[in-house]
Amino acid sequence: MSSIGPDGIQWDLVVVGGGNAALCAAITAAEAGARVVVLESAPKTYRGGNSRHTRNFRCMHRGPLSVLTDEYSEDEYFEDLLRVTKGKTDENLARLVIRTSEECLPWMEDHGVRFQPSLSGTLSLSRTNAFFLGGGKALVNAYYNTAEDLGVQVHYDADVRHVGIDANRFTHVEVNLEGKTTRVAGKAVVLSSGGFQGDIDWLADAWGPAARNFLIRGTPYNKGVVLRDMLDQGANSVGDPTQCHAVAIDGRAPKFDGGIVTRLDCVPFSIVVNQDGARFYDEGEDVWPKRYAIWGRLVAAQPEQVAYSVIDSKSFDLFMPSVFRPEKAETLEELAGILNLPKDAFLQTVDDFNKGCRDGDFHPTELDGLATTNVEPAKTNWARPIDAPPYYAYQLRPGVTFTYLGLQVDETARVSHSDGQYENVWAAGEIMAGSILGEGYLAGFGMTIGTVFGRIAGKEAAAHVG
Repeated sequence: MSSIGPDGIQWDLVVVGGGNAALCAAITAAEAGARVVVLESAPKTYRGGNSRHTRNFRCMHRGPLSVLTDEYSEDEYFEDLLRVTKGKTDENLARLVIRTSEECLPWMEDHGVRFQPSLSGTLSLSRTNAFFLGGGKALVNAYYNTAEDLGVQVHYDADVRHVGIDANRFTHVEVNLEGKTTRVAGKAVVLSSGGFQGDIDWLADAWGPAARNFLIRGTPYNKGVVLRDMLDQGANSVGDPTQCHAVAIDGRAPKFDGGIVTRLDCVPFSIVVNQDGARFYDEGEDVWPKRYAIWGRLVAAQPEQVAYSVIDSKSFDLFMPSVFRPEKAETLEELAGILNLPKDAFLQTVDDFNKGCRDGDFHPTELDGLATTNVEPAKTNWARPIDAPPYYAYQLRPGVTFTYLGLQVDETARVSHSDGQYENVWAAGEIMAGSILGEGYLAGFGMTIGTVFGRIAGKEAAAHVG
């Protein structure tokens, strides 16, 4: 084996991963004086993990802050999290993330990230989420520029295969680089290599054969190799392997790496039917940012893991457009044929739904209480008849962003094992997010977890080696 760096240098900090959490750790440690190397498994063109597909950061604030309006308190933020996770969260860690998010936004701006006002459409997040100018790719590029200015050494196509642990202490990683196995030694390590969603076999082991029909909207380079290696060596795990950030995306999206543009925001203004032409859940349960992440699992439970979101011309301009054009028909009968749905069953579903709609005020950007009556399942908001041609439909499939099975950490981001804690191993980002996200998801919260714990891990690791 050979070593990265002159004369077999032992780095102060080895950062495994190249996304938001990894870069926040690397920058923080480098600013504290540590010699840092970042090992990114993707090629340079695809650097940044899932972070390059993101577009916003959920942030607590006690008054207007940067592009954020009004206030978003710790308690309200935590209640939002409890609602989507159904209470499956570590309150101590969750509140740590929420409280610290307020100081993160200025830090992000100080390190090259630029923000813009909330996007229009159904999101309505101007109070809770700060949107990146240029999206996640711009954020990733800004952080890489900052890291390199600080002297952080970055290696791409660096596929870490093993984390060396001796007597509960990190010693080195083994990485496939330029066709050979290379040993990279360090005084400390931050593991930020994401979940295992890129490994379809692992997904199928957890979910069953249905997982082979899932689409992976995030990076294909997160295969969970480092996660599995650490678990095999006795690291404590958190989270359920069947829980993940999974949304309903356009069924025409690529198998991997479709990103944010494949997401569909039309569900609240539609009826969603499965291949039998039947509805199966309340499309108007809550505002979309608090409910979009449940729809991946809902669709995953349907036959062939497929569903269809059906709207009429009244709703066509109410949501962010998809990268793909919808199917279009002048009649519902014609639409059923295009979608290969059982015509009679589909038409009966639409008719029953329409009869259950009632008069009332429709408000697309807020809960309006415009609900159906005598329809199962009910639609509790934005329920308007599907009766104005032309009619449109989008195919839905589960799109997995990241999995929640991960490494257990404490409030200092240090990784634990059965007998205590590793002396010099920290984790940040998706690889430890299962501590906070037991299930469900809040828009922008993954970036918040990664930013907060990335900075914590970098600070703690630098203090350890200093």
